[in-house]
Amino acid sequence: MTSYTELSQRIESIISETQPGGRKLIAIAGPPASGKSTLQAQLVENLQKQHGENRVVGIPMDGFHLDNVQLDRSGLRPRKGAPHTFDLGGLRSLLIRLNTRESPVYAPEFDRASDLSRNCAIKIGSEHDVVLIEGNYLLLDEPGWQDLHQYFDFTVRIDVPMQTLKERLVERWLHHGLDEAAALTRALQNDIPNAELVLSKSTDADFVYRPESLK
Repeated sequence: MTSYTELSQRIESIISETQPGGRKLIAIAGPPASGKSTLQAQLVENLQKQHGENRVVGIPMDGFHLDNVQLDRSGLRPRKGAPHTFDLGGLRSLLIRLNTRESPVYAPEFDRASDLSRNCAIKIGSEHDVVLIEGNYLLLDEPGWQDLHQYFDFTVRIDVPMQTLKERLVERWLHHGLDEAAALTRALQNDIPNAELVLSKSTDADFVYRPESLK
């Protein structure tokens, strides 16, 4: 199963099976530049139209980026976006709270314009019984990250060829004003190794999604 229609149908079945007072957590994982946030936004929008804005909410894992102050202190700014530059404990705590049906729960989101996380930007209330969370490392099969898997009711992995990812990652830096050589260097130093890690060290997902444009 790979298509958006099939994925939507699977999530619809999860929603129909959700009991009153329950909450389902759906993880959307994949390497950087694979289209996770785009897919999440599309799913959330369509599901909200069908089931109401109060039932479905989306959360980005990027809200758990360590602050640049912390990264500078530890010399990790050049590796921002690698697994060890996230607040893994904070993310795990959020998933635990969501699974216990605590309400309200507040989650951070990442402001790309300022390159900073905004704390408590997303509210998850008792009425939200379907939560879609997206991030690079949600299915990473490494210590600490493995602990997250138990909290997901359904997992999705986005399948995008490595060559396409490389092209997109370089294009990101070109968009930020770097020339081709500098953009390639930035991508090779951090983004591409992170993508390769996700592709080689992630566990299997319940559903593998491949964007229609790549078929």
